[in-house]
Amino acid sequence: MKKIHIFFTFTITAVIVTLISPVHSASDSAYASALGGGGGDGETSSAAEDVVAQAAFKKFSNFTSLFGPEVAKRLKFCIKDIDAEWKLAFDFSKNTQFLSACMKQTKGDLQQRLCTAAEIEFYAHSVFGSGGSGATNYVKPNKNCNLTSWVAGCEPGWACSAGKGKDIDMKNRKDMPDRNLDCLPCCEGFFCPHGLTCMMPCPLGAHCPVATLNKNTGVCDPYTYQTPSGQANHSCGAADMWGDVMSTREIFCSAGFYCQTPTKEATCTKGHYCRLGSTKQANCFKLATCDTQTENQNITAYGILVSVGLTLLLLIIYNFSDQVLHSRAKNKAKSREAAERSARETAQVREKWKSAKDVAKKSATGLSSLSRTFSRQKSTKSSLPPAPKGKKKDSNLAAMAHDLDDDPDKHEGFNVEIGGDKNHKKPKGKQLHTRSQIFKYAYGQIEKEKALQEQNENLSLSGVISLAADIDVRNRPPIEVSFNDLTLTLKGKNKHLMRCVTGKLSPGRVSAVMGPSGAGKTTFLSALAGKATGCTMTGSIHINGKNVSMNSYKRIIGFVPQDDIVHGNLTVEENLWFSARCRLPNSLAKAEKVLVVERVIVSLGLQNVRGSMVGTVEKRGISGGQRKRVNVGLEMVMEPSLLILDEPTSGLDSASSNLLLKALRREALEGVNICMVVHQPSYTLYSMFDDLILLAKGGLTAYHGPVKNVEEYFSGLGINVPERVNPPDYFIDILEGIVKPESANGAPAVNYKELPMRWMLHNGYPVPPDMLGSTNLASPSIDESSAHGSNPAAAHSEGKSFLGELWQDIKTNVEIRNDHIKHNYLKSSDLSNRITPGVYRQYRYFLGRVGKQQLRDARLQAVDYLLLLIAGICLGTLAKVSDETLGSTGYTYTVIAVSLLGMIAALRSFSLDKLHYWRESASGMSSLAYFLAKDTIDHFATIVKPGVYLSMFYFFNNPRSTIYDNYFVLVCLVYCVTGIAYALAIYFEAGSAQLWSVLLPVVLTLIAIQEEDGGLFNKVKKFCYPHWAVEAFILANARRYSGVWLITRCGALYNSNYELDDWYPCLIKLLCTGVLTRVFAYFCLVTFQKK
Repeated sequence: MKKIHIFFTFTITAVIVTLISPVHSASDSAYASALGGGGGDGETSSAAEDVVAQAAFKKFSNFTSLFGPEVAKRLKFCIKDIDAEWKLAFDFSKNTQFLSACMKQTKGDLQQRLCTAAEIEFYAHSVFGSGGSGATNYVKPNKNCNLTSWVAGCEPGWACSAGKGKDIDMKNRKDMPDRNLDCLPCCEGFFCPHGLTCMMPCPLGAHCPVATLNKNTGVCDPYTYQTPSGQANHSCGAADMWGDVMSTREIFCSAGFYCQTPTKEATCTKGHYCRLGSTKQANCFKLATCDTQTENQNITAYGILVSVGLTLLLLIIYNFSDQVLHSRAKNKAKSREAAERSARETAQVREKWKSAKDVAKKSATGLSSLSRTFSRQKSTKSSLPPAPKGKKKDSNLAAMAHDLDDDPDKHEGFNVEIGGDKNHKKPKGKQLHTRSQIFKYAYGQIEKEKALQEQNENLSLSGVISLAADIDVRNRPPIEVSFNDLTLTLKGKNKHLMRCVTGKLSPGRVSAVMGPSGAGKTTFLSALAGKATGCTMTGSIHINGKNVSMNSYKRIIGFVPQDDIVHGNLTVEENLWFSARCRLPNSLAKAEKVLVVERVIVSLGLQNVRGSMVGTVEKRGISGGQRKRVNVGLEMVMEPSLLILDEPTSGLDSASSNLLLKALRREALEGVNICMVVHQPSYTLYSMFDDLILLAKGGLTAYHGPVKNVEEYFSGLGINVPERVNPPDYFIDILEGIVKPESANGAPAVNYKELPMRWMLHNGYPVPPDMLGSTNLASPSIDESSAHGSNPAAAHSEGKSFLGELWQDIKTNVEIRNDHIKHNYLKSSDLSNRITPGVYRQYRYFLGRVGKQQLRDARLQAVDYLLLLIAGICLGTLAKVSDETLGSTGYTYTVIAVSLLGMIAALRSFSLDKLHYWRESASGMSSLAYFLAKDTIDHFATIVKPGVYLSMFYFFNNPRSTIYDNYFVLVCLVYCVTGIAYALAIYFEAGSAQLWSVLLPVVLTLIAIQEEDGGLFNKVKKFCYPHWAVEAFILANARRYSGVWLITRCGALYNSNYELDDWYPCLIKLLCTGVLTRVFAYFCLVTFQKK
């Protein structure tokens, strides 16, 4: 594996070359005079040395202009700003004393001792390119150090001179100069490699003192090399190597100390902390305790404060939101009550006004003559009607209407027939004379109120009354459903689910579908509602005489499923009100919508539980019967023209069933076409139905017609209902084969298997040939398999091979899935003439509902945050962000933990509401509004969860990167994994989605941290989100390592194939992945939903 010798070669070469050039330019005489060779005093000599050192440094400080392009080309992955990095590593301008000391020690031939470009490249290739980052402490044999020539300068920590006055080309990369004269120990602040006779400067953050011999071990402390044996005059030199922290930790400035120059190590004072390789001491926070020589500050207290602050903030938000919701609920309740009263008054006055008009029309002749008689009376000076004695005269029609409400039986006023009361006594002539006065006055008031209406935006009640004459009661568009020879065959099975069903469902009538189990009752309703997928349908279904799709009328069709699909964490009123707002016409006033909801609540007997939570399996709410009624009410509030119900009375007692059916009867009086599946209704319920559809096994029709004629029809077949036996139960038992009917003389009556064919012959419908069985049409026999909907063609499948059956099953499953997808994307022209709220308004409605649900499930959110806190404490304590790996281990565990907890929490957004969404989308609600509302509410968790986790992990671990960098990475990570969780929750079932949410982060993270060059995993990991997250974390941390850490940083980034400039691209990739997975999740939501 290639290592970081690239950095060492091109960075150190540039530094050394430019360091030496100015020294060479200083003349020997000038330098000798600076050293005081002519006998000057020591102070003058020291000042001159500093001047020369400063001048030398100023000349090599612009080395980046010479070598910057090459360094930028080769080391752009780990060096972003060359000038800034150079200053952090080799800016000795503040203290050049070690340079002056080295010049004095070498007696002016510093340039002849410093390594050239060729020697540095040779050193880098030998040490850092031999298979490990600093794996060896010596270089290969070279020109100056080999088997035949090994001078003292070849030993570690020593260097030799090339000879005074010899011109050395420091930029020469091809040839090494001869360097074997005047060998001396390496200067303090420099390092001299083993096997080379030159020296190189140590970077800032390093401590390179002259070593001292440890007589016990024979090692030159603090380094690891030993003096050569047999050479008593050979002493320890300075440092022998600069590499990464793993191989040359001894030259790094010790933890608890800081090194402003490579020659001096200062103790970190109290109130400060100094990490390994520090160039200055950092201030500790106020709550952190930092004694002398503190390596790192303990900021756990800040983490606890942040976590407590976040907890308090969440509690405040929760309580404030709860108070806001409660206040809004109270205000809405008041406004709804006001709107309800206004709507009721308007409806009552409108009804009275309509009845008054009817009375006026019937008595037009008499009223005209009485009016003419009245106009000739001289005593009448005004057209106002006489006011009752003892009361103040009313000034408008509204007051008269209220007086009539108080005393409807008095003769003065609107004493009219309301609701067609036949027992009401008609008024006599004098009363008619009084009514003529009232009508004359009323018609005059109409013109006045219309004039006032143009001037006043707030329409008064009298205005409502006056305009009521021109407003008709809102009628629902009728829907008549007729079906002819309707047959459903299960794809791939050649089995009839329903066969030869012909009939009609009329508006204003309640039709009951009954039959034994397996008769296809639910299938029949699904076919009528256009929800039968995975089947081949033949025959025809006509809507109002037109052969159009049922989806064209889905906005005015209500379908009540057999299961009670109701939001358990909403109240009864909230469930009904949400359905009304999303599905009623957009042009309908709020007061009218309130009246609709109130009417449904009253008709279903839900007044006492309107503010109660519906409840779930875990949390008890309203009773099962009340929940069933709420399930029906969700469709009633949208004022459907066709209402289809699948077993609405199952699980209800007789009183609740009667109440529900009475409510449905009232809907039928408004022209609603109602069809429902009923199991074993009582006689009271049975008598409330208008029509009966009796299905036999195999989906065949045994009877379809009025309830009052069913017993007469079966009597004609010799089947009479015994006394004290419920007719529907008796007929179902016969169709089930439990009861065998007998004729009046005791002889066996018609076979129950013949009843469907008898019905076809009775109505003249065509009978399939396989049902005739024989030429004896009077008593045909039906094969058992045919009665159950089998097809003789299925017998041929018995001879198929196993592979043939397997291929047929695969083909059938593909066809069924394709049928589902086509059905979901089926677009039909809207013929309902109802404009419901658009996507934006429904988004607002969904947003409010989802927000309420999240607040009421705050306990689950609290558990999620608690788990994040525990994970942050554990990983912050156990998985320390080490300097050797730039924190890759701790950040890898962070990615796994946050991904797991984030995905599992995000699964709840869609896994728990699939059934609710399928029902709502099938009724015409916007899928986009639903998805966006869910995602918008989850953004709160996306923002809060990283802060909760970092409040423990960061302050327990205290990495070098800032908390803001870590927070931004975590926000992008949580956003990414939330989108992935959406896709998993929508596409898979709940159990499979949870399994995938656990396996996916672990497997992808293991792939992402693979360090093998090439291969499949290396290509795959570039597209794994953990790879981007870990890279972003490490890059944010790596930017804080400079100076002596440059080789460590470049080596770690090179081995991981990371680049410093990829921090923002990594965040963008995470965000784009979150967006793309959300798009895919929405596609799955729309495509793979079940109707």
